[in-house]
Amino acid sequence: MDKTLTISYCEYGSVDELSAADRELLLRAMESTTGSYSPYSHFAVGAAVRMADGNIVTGSNQENVAYPSGLCAERVALFAASAQHGPDSEIIALAVVGRNAEGHWVEASPCGACRQVMAEIEGRQKQNMRVLMYLDGGKIRVVKSASSLLPLAFTAQLG
Repeated sequence: MDKTLTISYCEYGSVDELSAADRELLLRAMESTTGSYSPYSHFAVGAAVRMADGNIVTGSNQENVAYPSGLCAERVALFAASAQHGPDSEIIALAVVGRNAEGHWVEASPCGACRQVMAEIEGRQKQNMRVLMYLDGGKIRVVKSASSLLPLAFTAQLG
């Protein structure tokens, strides 16, 4: 029997349509691209996470000539949030943006490894983590739960 998985999301026409808190989070993600070390892909990615207490932690992609040794912006921000605020601190939202070699903002979406980490954090905190993704043309996609980006995530119960 065939079955279908679907994802529900909101799409906004511009940053100006977001709430003040989401706009701030996205702008902080954009600012964080300046810390990107991306000499190989020339694709700077920035991420920002909002903690339940209102604090924002940012991260940017860090490449390495031995490609598996680098780290995506999302995981840099998530791991920094855990290291700085404790692994039990709640993360309520994550924003991710991308900037190409010409300096133009382009679509960015978390990779599979980042989605797996996001889903585990969300499951551990038993609270949804909203995800904001910058799209081409300045639109913003928002999903209500990180786990919706990886519906068949590997979990400790499967391992």
